[in-house]
Parts: sequence; C-alpha cells; structure tokens
Amino acid sequence: MAVLLSRLGALSYRRRLPVVLVWLVVLIGGGVGAVTLSGETASSFSIPGQESTIALERIDEEFGSAAGGATARVVFASPDGGVLDPAAVQAVVTELGELPGVTAATNPFDPANPGVNSAQPTIAYSTVVFDAQSGEVPAEQQDALRTAVEDADGADLTVEVGGEAVQAPPHVGGPAEVIGVVVALVVLAVTFGSLLVAGMNLLTAVIGVGVGVMGVTIATGFTELSSTTPILAAMLGLAVGIDYALFIITRYRQELRRGADVGTAVSTAVGTAGSAVVTAGLTVVIALAGLSVVGIPFLTQMGIAAAATIVVAVLVALTLVPAVLGFLGVRALPRGKRPGAAGSAAAAGGPAAGSGGWLVRWVTAVTRRRVLSVLLTVVALGVVAIPFASLQTTLVQDPPEGSTEAAAQELLAEGFGAGFNGPLVVLFEGDGAAAAAQQAAGTVADVGDVARAVPGDVNDDGTVATLNVIPESGPSDPATEQLVADLRAEFADLDGIEASVTGQTAVSVDVAQALDEALPVYLVLVVGLALVLLVLVFRSLLVPVVGVLGFLLTVGASLGATVAVFQWGWLGDLVNLEDTGPLISLAPILVIGILFGLAMDYQIFLVSRMHEAYTRGAESLAAIRTGFRQAAPVVVAAALIMFAVFAGFVPAGESTIKMIAFALATGIVFDAFVVRMVLVPAALALLGERAWWLPRWLGWLPRVDVEGAALEQRSTAVEELDHAAAR
Repeated sequence: MAVLLSRLGALSYRRRLPVVLVWLVVLIGGGVGAVTLSGETASSFSIPGQESTIALERIDEEFGSAAGGATARVVFASPDGGVLDPAAVQAVVTELGELPGVTAATNPFDPANPGVNSAQPTIAYSTVVFDAQSGEVPAEQQDALRTAVEDADGADLTVEVGGEAVQAPPHVGGPAEVIGVVVALVVLAVTFGSLLVAGMNLLTAVIGVGVGVMGVTIATGFTELSSTTPILAAMLGLAVGIDYALFIITRYRQELRRGADVGTAVSTAVGTAGSAVVTAGLTVVIALAGLSVVGIPFLTQMGIAAAATIVVAVLVALTLVPAVLGFLGVRALPRGKRPGAAGSAAAAGGPAAGSGGWLVRWVTAVTRRRVLSVLLTVVALGVVAIPFASLQTTLVQDPPEGSTEAAAQELLAEGFGAGFNGPLVVLFEGDGAAAAAQQAAGTVADVGDVARAVPGDVNDDGTVATLNVIPESGPSDPATEQLVADLRAEFADLDGIEASVTGQTAVSVDVAQALDEALPVYLVLVVGLALVLLVLVFRSLLVPVVGVLGFLLTVGASLGATVAVFQWGWLGDLVNLEDTGPLISLAPILVIGILFGLAMDYQIFLVSRMHEAYTRGAESLAAIRTGFRQAAPVVVAAALIMFAVFAGFVPAGESTIKMIAFALATGIVFDAFVVRMVLVPAALALLGERAWWLPRWLGWLPRVDVEGAALEQRSTAVEELDHAAAR
C-alpha cells in the first residue's frame, strides 16, 4: 500500500494543476447540485416494522388522520389568569386560517372540536393544519405564522405557538462554530510556524468537507434524510479533514528537513503518513457504516453519509494536499529552516534533532512511573464514567427554554395536564373493535399514569377503532415510557382483537428502546473490529488489548461526563444548557462509532512510530520513547484541532448536535491526552518486550505496512544499485 500511495502522491505532485482544477470543479458542481437538487430533511425518527409505526400507517389508511399536513398548536391564555374572551380568540383563529399554506385552523370554542380546558376556560388552543407534510413547511410560511402570533399577543391576550410545523431545522455555521475553526487555524499556525501552511491545511479540509456535505445535501433530493445528517457529516468531516492533511504535511516537512527534494518529499509523505491516513480513515468508515448492522434505517443513513464524507476527506489528503504542496515547495518550511538556510535541520539532524522539550520529559516520567500512571489513569477515567450507570435516553426533546414553543407547551400542561403534550393512541382491530375501545375507555384509568381516556375514531363496520389516552406525565418522562409498556400488557390478550399502542410519543419510546438494545451489539462489533485491525497493523496481541481497553475507558468517561452535564445539570452554564433531561437516544451509539474511529486514529499514528523504532532494532522502552517523541506533537495538535471543531458546535448548537458534540469533544480530551498520552506508553512500558509478541500460529496474517517499510526497502535497493553502477 505504501508504494502505491507514494506513486499516487508523485502523480498528484507532477499533475498538480489538473488535480487542483478537478477538485475545484467538483466543489463548484456540488454547490450547483446542492442548490438545484436538494430536498427537505426529516425532523422525526421512526423505524419501519415496529408496532407504533405499523399502527400509525393503519390509522392513516383507515381514517386519513395522518394524511393531513403538519400541524401547529396556537395556545391562548388570559394574561391575568381570567376567563378567555371567545370573540378575541375567534378573531385570531380567523386570521390564522387565512395564512399562506394553512388549510384549516380549529376554533377551540366549537363544540364539535373543543380546545378549552373547562366550562370557564382560562386556556385554549387552536390546531393549525398546513398543506405541507411534517418537516416540509417552508420557512416563509413558518415566519408568517410566528408573525401572526406575535401580533396577536398583547395586553388582553397571551398567544404562543408550538408543534411540528414550526420546528426550525438545525443550523450550522454560527459564531461558535466559526470560533472553533479559528482556534484550529491558530493551532495549525503554531504547529507549523507558518500561517501560509496553516491556511493551506485548513483550506484543503474545507474543500473536502464542502464536497462531502454538498453530496449529502444533493442526496436529500432523492431520499429522506434526517435533519441532523448533514451537520454530523460536516462536523466529523471538518475535524478529520484537518487532521489527515496535518499528518501528511508534517511528514512532508520532516522529509524536506532530511534533505529530500520536493517531489521525493511529497511521494514519501503520502506513502508513509498517507498509509496511516488510509488505515485510520478506513476504521472511521467501517465504524460509521457499521451502524447499518443495528437495522435502523435513519441511523444507517447517518452513518453512510458521514462515512462518505470521511472518504472524501481521505481522497483530498491523498491527492489535493500533495498537489498544493507541490505549489508551496520549500515554502512549507519557515524561512530559517529551509534547506540551505543557516541553522536549518539537515539530514544529519533530522526531525529528532532538537525535538526534546516537555514531551520528552513527559514520556520519560510516564514510562518511569508506569504502574502509578496506569493506576491513576484507570481510576480517574473510571470515576468520570460513574454517571454513565444512570444513563437515560429519549427521542423527545423539550423546546428551548424561553422560546414560544416552550411557553406554549407550559400553557398546555397547565391547562390540560403534562401528558397532553405527548398523547398516546390505542388502535383496536377486529370484530367488536368499537365496543372494545368503548369498554377500554372506562377501564384504562386503572392503569397507572393515565389522566384520562377518550374514544376516538371508528370505521363504518366497527372493526377498527381508536382510543386516545392522555398520560399524567410529560412526553420525556420515564413514567410515560413505562405507560406505553403497561398499556401494551393491558391489551395483549383481548379475544379476537389486536390492540396496538402508537402516537408520536410511543414511536419515540420504541425507537429509543431499539437504540438501547442495539448499543451492546454495536459496542461488541467495534471492539472486535479494533482488535482485528490493530493485530494486523502492529502484529501484536497485547498492543490491541491496551488500545481497546483505553477506548472503552474513553467511551465510559465521555458518556459519563455527558450524563453529568446534560442529565444531572452539572456545569450546565458552561455549555449554555437550557434544560436538563434524558440524553437523546442517538447520542450513545453515534458517540461510540465516531470515537472508535478517532481513538484508532490516535492509536495508529502514535504506536506505529513506536513499532517502527522497535522493528529497526531499538529495545522496547527506547522504541516507546522515540516513537512518542516523533508522533506526540502531531497527535497533540490533531487532538486540539478536533476538540476545537467539536466544541464549536456546543454553545449555540441544536440540542441533538450540542449533546453529541459535547460527548465527542470530551471524548477527544480523554482519549488523546489521557489514554494515548499516559495509559498507552505506560502500559506498553510495563509490558516490555511482550508488548510486541505475536503467537507463531498467527504468523500467516498479512502485513499492513502503515510505516512505509516497503518504501524504505525500495529506496535502499535503489541506492545500492546506483552505488554498484558507480563502481
């Protein structure tokens, strides 16, 4: 692989102008396609084949209740807590019904469709129905509804609006995200000692993530994707794109310092660091694509979209980066360190010359006090992971505190009960379904957490009927999740009648449970993959075990910290947390998949240099310290960049992205600065020569050359032939 990649790097260097032009054409074409071919994204999640999803489809077929468009609830209240004026409410409802895109707006005082909380109503609501489906209401129609609500809100009437029709899509590109990119640029500038090279590194990464995200955006025109999918792809693609380019540029600069010419330095960098980039990128891609094994379509789409963006980032690092390096030439080095300059690091000094400093002292201290280092690391990360034991998940997220959506939800809970914001529907099918629904309305109150139950729709022959159940608890309350299970148990044995519990809250409960059940399976999958991959790369059994145990500590600490902040509310102000509650169900499995790939990145880049020194004859402890000295600076820079990018999505991010970004940012800190910088070198030093042991019966395993040994052998052979010819 190293030889093939070095040839690709040499080709990109020689044909640098066409390579740059091709990537620019792809970027521009992607932009045009994103503008002209993109479609709407979905803000809700469901799993085909589940009880709640099938029941919703049956209700749609039978009654058409789900066939209408997206709905919003406009809530009315008297500012002084007095009785509402029906005429004032009716005037607002009439105006709502005339808004663009609105097909109906119910009158809460209509006896046929009441929406008041008592005979002397203090709170009422109107259901506003749009002709567009959920997640597809145009922004201008949402704005028109919000404007009408703001105009109606005044001294005589409090008016708030909530519901799926006014949910804003997640955003990306705000000030916090820009700050993250600026921090990444500063880290690159300090690392390279050159703003020009730092800018080039960042620019190539931005081109890669732009192409990837535009591809995902184009895909929304042909298939329904989650609204979080493009943001996840952008967040991950930008982080790894910067890092992969960083690894290749760093190796290129090292080769220049050794005295290589520009063309040779480019091909060598792509053949060596590029091999590690391909291996690392492959781990991320497999981990993300592996999300498909859990059998949840929207999760599969997220994983594949993000994996495709990673593939683009790898291709950019292997082709566009060497092409741009060809234009930069020796200017990739600071002026005083270029070949021929006074004080420059020539081949004799190499990159190791003068590369002491705090990292050398650090690895010396860690490996000298290896037992203490291992114990402190395990105990510290174990303590941080303790909150993980109380993890709760849900797909129902409360609206931001202080928003009109939150105010509407609070008014509805005050007037009709907390469960009104998350009603359940029981679907009865079979002969006598109507009678069963009517009977259940009187008995279901005996089930805990039921506020009230009202019979719903019945078809013409009475074989299909619904029962509307209002829980006492809110939609994100664990008691509501238990109620779904209790209702299913209550109606499991009806004679000749099939009962199904559905509604958006039940769908969310089913999806959350499916994700929780898939989590252990996926964790076993990625851990097994890590073991196999690292055995192939390092031809060792114990190095992979250390790497995988470190990864498990990283995941536990990351999710533990996330639970402490988002579920318990610790240090909530630090992340601009608006409200506490269960973690979004997507977070644990996505965090595991992404952190797995990134942890293996650091493991490969760090330990491969140690393994390279060991295979060249250094004893185990010396190899660990040498490899650490060579690889740690770039791993530190890469981790700081990834942390900055992920952390940039936390302060002002949409709730789902905020939670995932925080888990990833803390995971990067724990993995790069604790596991890889302390645990790994200390544990390998503790193992000594046994760290690199591979049983003879595994000797048949193929060699994955991530260190470029084949390149070095070929270079040595060429030098020997030249020397022989000269004689």
